[in-house]
Amino acid sequence: MEKIESSISKVGGYTGQRMSKDKLFKHVMTFGGLSVIIAISLIFFYLASVVVPIFTPAHMDDLQKVSLPKNGGGATVHLTTEEQAEIGVRMTDRGSVSFFDLRDGRLMAEEKVSLPDGVEIRSFAAGDPAQQAVAYGLSDGRMLILEQDFKVTFQQDSKDSEKDIRTITPSIAYPVGSEPLQVDEAGKGLKRLAVQHSAENTTAVALTEDSRLVLAAFESTSNMITGETTTERFGIELPPVPGEISQILLEVKQRDLYVVHGGRHVSHYDVMDKRNPRLVQTVALVPQGERITAATILSGGFSLIVGTDKGNVAQWFQVRDDANNHHLTPIRSFKPMTGQVTAIAPEHFRKGFLAGDDKGNVSIYYATSNRLVLKRSTGSEPVRVVGFAPRANAILVESAGDAIQAARVDNEYPEISFSALWQKVWYESYQEPEYNWQSSAATSDFEPKFSVAPLTFGTLKAAFYAMLVAVPLAVLGAIFAAYFMSPKMRSVVKPSIEIMEALPTVILGFLAGLWLAPWVDNNLAGTLAALFLLPFSFVITSYLWSLLPNRLKARVGSGWEAAVLVPVIIVVFGFAIQIGHPIEATFFGGNMPHWLSNELGWTYEQRNSLVVGIAMGFAVIPTIFSIAEDAVFSVPKHLTSGSLALGATPWQTLFNVVLLTASPGIFSAIMVGMGRAVGETMIVLMATGNTAVMDLSIFTGFRTLSANIGVEMPEAAVGTTHYRLLFFSALVLFLFTFVVNTVAELVRQRLREKYSSL
Repeated sequence: MEKIESSISKVGGYTGQRMSKDKLFKHVMTFGGLSVIIAISLIFFYLASVVVPIFTPAHMDDLQKVSLPKNGGGATVHLTTEEQAEIGVRMTDRGSVSFFDLRDGRLMAEEKVSLPDGVEIRSFAAGDPAQQAVAYGLSDGRMLILEQDFKVTFQQDSKDSEKDIRTITPSIAYPVGSEPLQVDEAGKGLKRLAVQHSAENTTAVALTEDSRLVLAAFESTSNMITGETTTERFGIELPPVPGEISQILLEVKQRDLYVVHGGRHVSHYDVMDKRNPRLVQTVALVPQGERITAATILSGGFSLIVGTDKGNVAQWFQVRDDANNHHLTPIRSFKPMTGQVTAIAPEHFRKGFLAGDDKGNVSIYYATSNRLVLKRSTGSEPVRVVGFAPRANAILVESAGDAIQAARVDNEYPEISFSALWQKVWYESYQEPEYNWQSSAATSDFEPKFSVAPLTFGTLKAAFYAMLVAVPLAVLGAIFAAYFMSPKMRSVVKPSIEIMEALPTVILGFLAGLWLAPWVDNNLAGTLAALFLLPFSFVITSYLWSLLPNRLKARVGSGWEAAVLVPVIIVVFGFAIQIGHPIEATFFGGNMPHWLSNELGWTYEQRNSLVVGIAMGFAVIPTIFSIAEDAVFSVPKHLTSGSLALGATPWQTLFNVVLLTASPGIFSAIMVGMGRAVGETMIVLMATGNTAVMDLSIFTGFRTLSANIGVEMPEAAVGTTHYRLLFFSALVLFLFTFVVNTVAELVRQRLREKYSSL
């Protein structure tokens, strides 16, 4: 009795310990599962927190009236600010330049341009905003160029020795001297004027009071020994244009001239050769019954923005045709304004612009993304003059009531929109709309191109070709290894394939880019022949094997049939490579890549999708094989034995019992392999050429989301559009894999429920 009680006590103790261990393990598993969920959620929210600002709408403070003294300085012709948007600048048609504090309207300084005796101002022209040069056209056919100058000084704070007080002293400067430059040798007043100034060259185009259109070019040279600067002038009269000239526009590089005339036409002149200007074309930019009321050139000098009396706003720029001729082409139309467009001012460094109408409304647009970023009312008076701060973080507006209003603007990411990210965009100097990702360039004129579509396409393309190679080989190999292969052979094959997964992908990418890609390039015909011949050789070999007498098959042994294919693969592959060069010589002129490019028009790149498919397929095969093989091998033996006992053949048992039962595991293997292919970085980075193109061709490269992040993230400045879009790419990858895995899990559960009763 004591022994029984002792045994019961021991069993009770063991049971209690086991229950305690089970409970502890349950809590550990629960904690681990919740930790994974929390970690994934935190990753998602972190990515989202970085991405959200680029989709946050722009913000503008309330417009504040700036009260300037009425000193009879004339009507405003130009508004701008200094770099920090602390000091506003107002220029008038009488040569008065006022500097005022944007915070309280306090007049800080006022200067009058130095004019010769008896000479009056007839016109005004502002050059490229980034250059800050402006010019006054005078009544004697000359022009005076000036620019605002801001001297910054620092003085120690008398109250705190560790702090410095910054002082900005505004003034005007004369970059080519205080003496006016002769534009019209006849000495007629300059009724309309356009000017662009740089350190070496200055070009002016003017409409004289006697209706002549004249061009004057000034080239400055400095003597390196004496330091003396001399200016050489050349002038020419341009052919007249029909109708009244309302505006003259000269782009920053001093190559293209646009003359707005006749209310709706623009004449484009090529003035690169100042001694031989050429009229390229005359185009009606607006339909009959509509009139151009304002126009400007965007930063960079490519695009022409026009506004009309109907409130319409459109973008035009030159597009090259097949004959290499450039033509002004309508690119995009923007959301119309409420009334007649009265003023347009471009941003200094981006492709945005500010427009005002006669209803007192101002709107901020961004050209590339085709966005109306902001719209505000300044009152009921027509807007006369508008201006941007250099960093586009403030605007200045003057209405017909001579009231200047200013407002701060928060508009960090205007270039981002759904169309710009996922649809074709017509960029400047391109012949047509395209998908394009190009985040940097060598010149400041470059406009970043942030289309995520080609990166997403490249990711899917890489996964497609990798799975095209990996799935048949891995799944069929797993089925054979688990169902047909002898245990001894399986004990060698399975670990050998699984150990391949331990190979660093950088090694595979290195081999694919530096060895496999050139080898395929030199043996393209043979490689393609091998891809076609190998499957047929398997079928033929299998058929011939079935015809062999059983006594010969018995010598090989059951489950060792796959060993017979090894020499077949070697022989067939070698044969395909050997016949490749004769095939190229006979049918493709000895160079198949060159023939594909010239005869078929197919782009061929050495590092292409074929190479990536082979390399990534090699990397993905171990993952799919291991999971699928375990799923097939884990099918209960009583199911297969029962099927065979009821008279089913091994193949019938395989298709009707084994594969159905193992289908959840096989499906999971394929999905895991796909996730592996989608997230691969090093192989696609080293073996694709890393070109962001959208082309299904197997002979072209691509760029994937993951590879793009790996390449560009170290160079992206924190907080910039580029930086946040890289995080957006990571978020797209995250959501894609999450959705695919979720759907895969649902399908797997359905398959398990359906076939678990077999």
